[in-house]
Amino acid sequence: MGAPIIDVDENLRLLGTAHVATASVEAVKQNIEEWKPDIVAVELCKSRFEALTQDRRLDKEGLLKVIKEGKAPMVLLQSLLAAEQRKLGIDEGQQPGAELLAAVEAAQEYDLDVKLVDRDIQTTLRRAWKNMRFKEKVGLMWALLAEEDTDEELELEDMLADKDLLTSLMEELREVSPGAGEVLIDERDEFIARKISEIRGEGKVLAVLGAGHLNGVSKLLSDDVKPSEERISELALVPKGGKILKTISYAIPIAVFALLGWFAYNGDLASIKENGIYWFAGNFIGAALFCMLAGGHPIAILVAALASPITSLNPALAAGWFAGYAQMKVKEPTGEDLTEFLKLDSAKLFWTNRAGRILLVTALTNLGSMAGAWISMGLIAAGL
Repeated sequence: MGAPIIDVDENLRLLGTAHVATASVEAVKQNIEEWKPDIVAVELCKSRFEALTQDRRLDKEGLLKVIKEGKAPMVLLQSLLAAEQRKLGIDEGQQPGAELLAAVEAAQEYDLDVKLVDRDIQTTLRRAWKNMRFKEKVGLMWALLAEEDTDEELELEDMLADKDLLTSLMEELREVSPGAGEVLIDERDEFIARKISEIRGEGKVLAVLGAGHLNGVSKLLSDDVKPSEERISELALVPKGGKILKTISYAIPIAVFALLGWFAYNGDLASIKENGIYWFAGNFIGAALFCMLAGGHPIAILVAALASPITSLNPALAAGWFAGYAQMKVKEPTGEDLTEFLKLDSAKLFWTNRAGRILLVTALTNLGSMAGAWISMGLIAAGL
């Protein structure tokens, strides 16, 4: 049974694929040879295309940059998506996106025009992370922590042929995280559909998409969605930091220093000591506990605990940076670890791979430090 095909009209065909399936690679080549399109549109952005076609390597400096730039959560989210593919039993040994690369190579072989119609992966991940509520982010971390192997695997051909099953799988992601689901499914469906609409009328177009996007994109195109540079720009906008969280990040240290100053002014040393204990204990326990959940080395856990009460008073710093750096120093990743991690084919890499563990320690420590600071402020406020 072949990959699903939807002919929107006589000059526009959508081919649904699984991103890790051998059958999908073959289906792409067959459709290009038999349907003979003029243009091949692929669900890739420039950065993902370059990642598939170039020999990308990760070194220790690159890993440190990921930590410093706060990109660890983006990598965690990307890993969870890869892990979901594996849990569904659709990993057949193909590199994720192999069928998209096959589409590009086949198009180039026949001297066809290739169009990249997906939104930049970093923009998508940042928008997804920004759109997730705090409890969804915590749920993401727990999903990584609780990943389990399952003996129940779906047959790939059945999955590709059953649109209801595909829909249910996409909705499963929406259940895990409604915020991420909106960005990863709905927004991308619209972005891809509008990019395809820009090239309609230029000849026969074969659009190679992940099967999970087939229904959404085909519906939009059937409803004759129009090209819109304004809407494309809006969907491609990298979100800025949330004003509320940014305000809180500055309000907490201001409030702490203001209280300490007030108590000192009134000579209330007992209150300084009591609230100081609340502040240090909450931050200490929150950061250390989450670093421990990430499987951090005892030295990294100690660094997380000691750094959190200080970094929580400085919005420009993060306890996870220090914990991640400590983890990297005591459990230095090898060249093999760094190369293997780029495959990102399972969330288990965050446990079995040293590079992955460093990023998990970084992200979870930051989360624990944030939670600890909020709890500490709650205890302090309750005692006033």
